[in-house]
Amino acid sequence: MAEQSYNLNFKGYWRESHIDSIPFDSGIYCVYTCSFNEKTKTVIINKLIYVGEADDVNQRIKNHEKWPGWRKALGFGEELCFSFAHFESTYRERVEAALIFKHKPTLNDDYKDSFPFDKSTILISGATELLFQIFTVERTQQ
Repeated sequence: MAEQSYNLNFKGYWRESHIDSIPFDSGIYCVYTCSFNEKTKTVIINKLIYVGEADDVNQRIKNHEKWPGWRKALGFGEELCFSFAHFESTYRERVEAALIFKHKPTLNDDYKDSFPFDKSTILISGATELLFQIFTVERTQQ
C-alpha cells in the first residue's frame, strides 16, 4: 500500500438525547464531552474522548461497549456529543487509526502509540472542533 490522502466531512454535533438522528451509514465517528447552553441552544465541545469506525455508525454508537467509560469521562454539567463523517471504503480502519494516533483520545486503546499503515494525509472539514483540519501521519516502527 502506498501513501494516500483521505477527505472527511464531519457532520454533527448530536447530543446523546438525539443519537437516533445519527446516520445509519458507514463512516468514522467522534465522541466528545460537551456542554449545552439552553438559552442559546448551542453546544460547546469540551474534549475528544473517543474515535471509532463502523459499517453502521448509528447502531455501533447505540450498542457500543464503551458507554460506561464515556459516561465516566463526563464532568459536572457535561453530556456526550457525537460527530460523524461518511466514509465508505476499505481504508476506514486506516483513517480511524490516523485520527487516533494524531489526537490520542483518552478512551481509545489501539493506535494511540503506533500507526501500522503507510503515510496518510487526512483533510477534515465540517464539524471540526478539536480536530486538526489537515495532518499527515507516517508508519511507526514496532
